[in-house]
Amino acid sequence: MAQIEMPSFTGPNAQQIQYWNEAAGETWAAREDTLDQMIAPIGERVLALAAAAPGEKVVDVGCGCGATTLELARQVGLKGAVLGVDVSRPMLGRALVRAKARGPHTNFLLADAQTADLGREDFDLVFSRFGVMFFADPTAAFANLRRALRAGGRLAFVCWQPFQCNPWMLVPTIAIARHAPMSSPDPNLPGPFAFADPERVRSILSRANFSEVAIDGVELSLAPGGGDPDRAAEFALEIGPGAAALRAAGAGPELRALAADSVREAFGPFIQEGVLRMPASIWLVHARRV
Repeated sequence: MAQIEMPSFTGPNAQQIQYWNEAAGETWAAREDTLDQMIAPIGERVLALAAAAPGEKVVDVGCGCGATTLELARQVGLKGAVLGVDVSRPMLGRALVRAKARGPHTNFLLADAQTADLGREDFDLVFSRFGVMFFADPTAAFANLRRALRAGGRLAFVCWQPFQCNPWMLVPTIAIARHAPMSSPDPNLPGPFAFADPERVRSILSRANFSEVAIDGVELSLAPGGGDPDRAAEFALEIGPGAAALRAAGAGPELRALAADSVREAFGPFIQEGVLRMPASIWLVHARRV
């Protein structure tokens, strides 16, 4: 049974829980179609890596609005089971709507995967599309996820390579920084680029007692805003480091308009025949519980 009650902003990941239940979660839920379209090529790669099979039990960590959860449910079929876990009530609300409309049997849990009791040795696969970089203690989180895996069970997730290797976010962030001060993100703090260093990822998984860790780099292009530069500029002002800097600066309509103009100008070299496409770099990570 799905559990979508109001979350408690407590525990080791209280700050992230609050963030994903306020402006960020609402914005992502409202723009789910555009976001799904943008990162669909990445989702395809990590789903292929995970190779969910009919009859398997899967937990989708940081499942967001449920796109990957529903695809995993299709892959495992009615004899399998998929549990989507996330801390964001707005995003899980959208996941429930999508699951009801599309029909696959899935469950959703509003919980912090670092501390939630997900059972012991119950799952064949722990999967995540950009949902595992936000833990205050990633070693403890992966140890908890490992306990939920059966012997021989698999871990498969995707995370971003360094900020500098991802112009899709770097370019608009630099443009916004002309109007709102910001500092470089700490690579060891929870955030989208917390797993940018593959050796840090390998060390975390090793300490959590995963084995056979494989980390492969992939470069590809994305279409922010569905390829529409104006929509992409709007999104840059709502989600990400630039958006956070604007909120911290108390930016009003005039400053936000100037920032949007700077972002659209910065997008110029990446627009071909009216379509915005920008480079991105990811890590595909696979490991096992022995």
